[in-house]
Amino acid sequence: MVFPSFVFLQFFLPALIILYYVVFRNNIKRQNILLLFASLFFYSWGEPTFVFVMLACIIVNWWFGVICAATDRNETICGMKSVKFRKLAFSLTVIADLGLLAYYKYAAFVIANINRVLPFELSVPSIALPIGISFFTFQALSYTFDVFRGRVKPQEKLSYVALYISLFPQLVAGPIVRYSTIEHELDNRKFNWDDFSQGVGRFIIGLGKKVIIANIIAEAANYTFNNDPASLSVAAAWVGAGAYALQIYFDFSGYSDMAIGLGKMFGFHFLENFNYPYISRSISEFWRRWHISLSSWFRDYVYFPLGGSRVKSKGRLVFNLFVVWVLTGFWHGASWTFVGWGLMFFFLIAFEKITGFGKLIERIPVIGNMYMLICVMLGWTLFRSTGGASAMSYLLSMFGLNNNPFVNDDVYMLIFEYSFTWVIGIIACFPIAKKLASTRFSDMPVMVFLKWSYSAVVLILSLVLLSGSNFNPFIYFNF
Repeated sequence: MVFPSFVFLQFFLPALIILYYVVFRNNIKRQNILLLFASLFFYSWGEPTFVFVMLACIIVNWWFGVICAATDRNETICGMKSVKFRKLAFSLTVIADLGLLAYYKYAAFVIANINRVLPFELSVPSIALPIGISFFTFQALSYTFDVFRGRVKPQEKLSYVALYISLFPQLVAGPIVRYSTIEHELDNRKFNWDDFSQGVGRFIIGLGKKVIIANIIAEAANYTFNNDPASLSVAAAWVGAGAYALQIYFDFSGYSDMAIGLGKMFGFHFLENFNYPYISRSISEFWRRWHISLSSWFRDYVYFPLGGSRVKSKGRLVFNLFVVWVLTGFWHGASWTFVGWGLMFFFLIAFEKITGFGKLIERIPVIGNMYMLICVMLGWTLFRSTGGASAMSYLLSMFGLNNNPFVNDDVYMLIFEYSFTWVIGIIACFPIAKKLASTRFSDMPVMVFLKWSYSAVVLILSLVLLSGSNFNPFIYFNF
């Protein structure tokens, strides 16, 4: 089930709100049980068997929390001292989580690459990828890491751990929520009309981002990336890369907005996942603004434990960045193009940190922003391409190295046919609405009326566009 669908909008969400706030009003235990079963139903709607994969992940990480609670009481377990058993349980849990992710996401990729060097050929398994497995395993891992380090108290209630990991708003495409973020809200939530109304508004904005901008500009991106890259003109290749840059941003940030909005509607407050990344002036700043929950995950659980940027040796700093960005590339997919994409950002960020270029270029508004946009668009070309050969051919076309013309009729078609989407997409990349909302006039009745009128128009237009489309997957569902 996806948010931009009539099944979700007309049946699932209204029924859940009625049950949550009317039938089970002021009974948080029953509300939690309702949300848990609704989340499992939501996930199993399209993939009924894979819900058991997620349940296995939930049980393993809950078991670790139970072990930690017992060791905190200095209980002897299986004849072992509590500290040793805690470390053993931690290792087994991490291995189980990573093993689950490795099997479903990387087994076929690894075997296919082993076949390239072996004199004989191993059978490459056909393994379907559970939707959102990278998100819920990383969320489970963050809980295990934080419990092991003593940052959060272990949760002995299986239903609470299950609700935390499976909560439907952020289940399949993030943001990756830390247990500490919603720990208190799992059993201490009260209805708040301001939160609910803000959640509805945020959900509508996310829906509009996905349906009005991402889905439409995707047609322009698909036109260029699905054609032979060598046949593209230089301008068409850049326009296609720009279209995909808008598509992936509004697709993913739209989902995050809907997730954050839905969370608020049910009393949960998730942290922001995007902060207008395309206004950045360096690659380092871009990654402080893009997919914040993933960037902070790798920062806290990989980069800092390795020593971060406080290491004395520049060589060690480069190594730390290398590990983080190779893992970031692999997290996004079992493909060498994703690894290449990760390595590209590794080189850029390492260069910015070692030379100080990042801090320097951030002080030059236009130049810094152009530098960031060019680098990011080249990166999205790698990200979007189906393989190394097509990625290289597309990049060559972007610089006129495929004996391709500078401009052709495709450019005008891509610009003028999608002109409305280009305009609203580019405007929405800037924090104009955010600044207007923070002014002293934002609470005036006329401004409130205009805000809700705008939301109503976005909702109606989104529903009209949805009526002509039955397939609205999110890009990050594949991760």
